[in-house]
Formats: sequence, structure tokens, C-alpha cells
Amino acid sequence: MTTLPARPRTALLVIDVQRGVVAEAHRRDEVVANIAALVERARADETPVVWVQHSDEGLPRGSEPWQYVEELSRLGSEPLVHKSHGDSFEGTDLEQVLADAGVGHLVVTGAESDACVRSTIHGAFTRGYDVTLVADAHTTGDKSAWGAPPPDQVITHTNLYWRFQTAPGRTADVTETTTVAFEAPGEEDRA
Repeated sequence: MTTLPARPRTALLVIDVQRGVVAEAHRRDEVVANIAALVERARADETPVVWVQHSDEGLPRGSEPWQYVEELSRLGSEPLVHKSHGDSFEGTDLEQVLADAGVGHLVVTGAESDACVRSTIHGAFTRGYDVTLVADAHTTGDKSAWGAPPPDQVITHTNLYWRFQTAPGRTADVTETTTVAFEAPGEEDRA
């Protein structure tokens, strides 16, 4: 149902699951295990897996905290998008990577729920993508010292409001790791 013409494929997007980003993240091990399971399933289904890696002053490129967590490994054939803004599309080649693969539907995982994940799902949706957020495969750190709700509430709220996003010709959805479908919304009806 994407508004992007001739883009029937789905891709798994893995955002910023880097050592320094998720070191203190809520339910870190569970979320990383869910993402690893999704990566394995996507590869088995020949669904593109696209990795996004953030860098900035506090997370310098090439540093140990900048590296992806040990539990996840990218295949050399899988695209890696380097970014320095919250929205994974801003100032990157992500749009070209997805266009080249014929992708119009994103299954989104990663960190942080209230920053780069949120920015990217909105950025994708406004660019015409169908976007499925995996409810138990994104996380965030505790920012309550700065007035934010506790991490579990941030994650729950992100899942809640994304479930009700609407826009002409696009689909927003939230699902659990075990029920992720790697076909585009509506594709199963055409088979």
C-alpha cells in the first residue's frame, strides 16, 4: 500500500544498536535478542536488512562505544548507513539504498525509542513508506532525571501512538517480534 511506486519489498531496519547507545538501555538483552531473531528470519526470507549507525561528538566514529553490540553482526552484503541526525534519512543515502532494493515497507527496530527510532519512523512515513514498528525490539535509556517518563512508559507510549498513525495510502502498524511479516502490507492478499 505504500505511496512509493514500484516498491513492493519490505526491509528490516536496525537503528543504532551500538554499544554506547544501548549499554544502559531498558531490557537491553531481551531487545537485542529479539532484533537478532528478526535479522535471522529476514535473511532466511531473503528480506533486505539495512543497518544504521549513528555518530556525533559523544559517539565518535570508530570508537568502541560506536561499534554495534557483539550479539549482532552485519553481513558484508548488507547496507550500512552512517548518520549524524535522529532521522535516519537526513543527510544519508538511506533513501537511495531502499529505492535500489525496491523497498516501500520498513520493519523498524533499534534505539532509542524516543529519539532516533521515533524520528526515523516519522521520517519514513512522511516520505511515503509503510512502517511497522516492532513493539518488543526497540528500547531507550532512562532520561527521567531530565523530566522524561521512565523507559518502559516511553516504549509503551511509542507503541501506542504509532499504532494509530494514519496518512493517505500508507500503513502504520505495531507488532511483536514473533508476528512480524516480511511482506509489504496487503501483499499477502495478492498472493
